[in-house]
Amino acid sequence: MSKLFQNYKRTAIEFVKAEGNYLFDAEGKKYLDFSTGIGVTNLGFHPQVKKALEAQAERIWHTPNLYQNSLQEEVAEKLIGNRDYLAFFCNSGAEANEAAIKIARKATGKQEIITFKDSFHGRTFGSMSATGQDKIKKGFGDGVPNFLYADYNDLSSVKKLSSEKTAAVMLELVQGESGVQPAEADFVTALAAFCQEEDILLIVDEVQTGMGRTGKLYSFEHYGIEPDIFTLAKGLANGVPVGAMLGKTKLSVAFDYGSHGSTFGGNKLAMAAASASLTVLKEEGFLEKALTNGTYLQNQLKSMLAGNPKVTQVRGLGYMIGIETTEDLGQLVAAARAKGLIVLTAGSNVIRLLPPLTLTKAELDQGIAILEEVFA
Repeated sequence: MSKLFQNYKRTAIEFVKAEGNYLFDAEGKKYLDFSTGIGVTNLGFHPQVKKALEAQAERIWHTPNLYQNSLQEEVAEKLIGNRDYLAFFCNSGAEANEAAIKIARKATGKQEIITFKDSFHGRTFGSMSATGQDKIKKGFGDGVPNFLYADYNDLSSVKKLSSEKTAAVMLELVQGESGVQPAEADFVTALAAFCQEEDILLIVDEVQTGMGRTGKLYSFEHYGIEPDIFTLAKGLANGVPVGAMLGKTKLSVAFDYGSHGSTFGGNKLAMAAASASLTVLKEEGFLEKALTNGTYLQNQLKSMLAGNPKVTQVRGLGYMIGIETTEDLGQLVAAARAKGLIVLTAGSNVIRLLPPLTLTKAELDQGIAILEEVFA
């Protein structure tokens, strides 16, 4: 009998080895990975990341934040570039969102934060309270107060909820967990302008959409905006636990000495992996190719599944794709896995694809062919 809490519904296979964009189970079966560990190993099992981890482990893998950490500075520089931000490192997306909530409240002196129905921001009490899905909160009692939930892609609903008490608006530019729902460009532009006019901070949760997932380093680059705060995790260190909150330099007074911290945050091992991952992502032409290939995948699926009675819609951005279906999700996932393809679900009726950004054309076509068989 397992000694683990049964909060995960685990499939009865274990992956014991990985090479590039493929996983191998304990029986030696090979799978093409269109899930990347729920959007984490964005570069597949990349040799440069492995090499960086091995080299750092040979030297030192942890020091506390009581001392200088040049690797944190290196990663922050790569994340920020010429933008006017400062970085705080933690261990996960939920922690990054907690930091965003804290700095927004402290910087403004206000309590209320507007988020969106069907959003997902994490499972700690603050990030869970920010999440606009009741099923995530069921049974845990009262959450953190002063979160309000607007309708996604509806600026009028944001305006109705906003007041002199509003510290920030927080959103994902593609709602991943609820069914891969991209934000509309006009809505995002108008929302950013409204926040600026009303002196409300704009927080973008890039935990799943960041690090090249949508074909840009950050999804907000597709929309021509620059948030006051954004958060990262998942693909930041390509599988090593790490999170980051980046905020405009003007907010630095709110995170002064002793105001917030993290024992493991910015750990040298995680920073070595993050730095290596960012080096790959920033290689000339890499993200452009990822966007091209992600668009190719989405267009091929739309063409292939057009008229299929099992499929309602194919949607997404870059390598973040949802196939809305009338079929049983569990059966579809199992059928894909039996044919050697690992996929995910989202919401109640969506097959979610989060493939590696490093897929070759042959691997893309392999995955497309399997999905065609699964939905046939």
